[in-house]
Amino acid sequence: MTTAQQQLQAALAAEHAAVYGYDVLGPHLAGDEQTQARQAGQAHRDRRDALTLQLSRQRVTPTPAAPAYALPIRVTDRADALKLAVLLEERAAEVWGGALAGLHGADRRRALAAVTDYAVRAVHWRQRAEMTPTTVAFPGGN
Repeated sequence: MTTAQQQLQAALAAEHAAVYGYDVLGPHLAGDEQTQARQAGQAHRDRRDALTLQLSRQRVTPTPAAPAYALPIRVTDRADALKLAVLLEERAAEVWGGALAGLHGADRRRALAAVTDYAVRAVHWRQRAEMTPTTVAFPGGN
């Protein structure tokens, strides 16, 4: 397996974890926030599915999803759900950001798009959670 494929496998694992996390936090939100959580979860599913297909086409067995993931916080209410959403986006951006150096061409552009999407979404969730600062200097940076 090439270094680029290893980086994509790590990104796939991060997408699996984000999908799981959004499934956990979604029921603790209501209205517009729940709709946005569903959309965020779908964005991670879409990237997960695209990576799975890409790796399969390269004859690499995609990293499977785990049955469950250890979440960084216990989600019992809206505040916890919003904090977890921020963490999910930050973690996914960090993995994709870490992959940038080992990727080229279309893969690098996809990684940069993922970091950008997740950084913007993390700002949104930080605003909802009334967290400060609402932005970070280098999203996806390690």
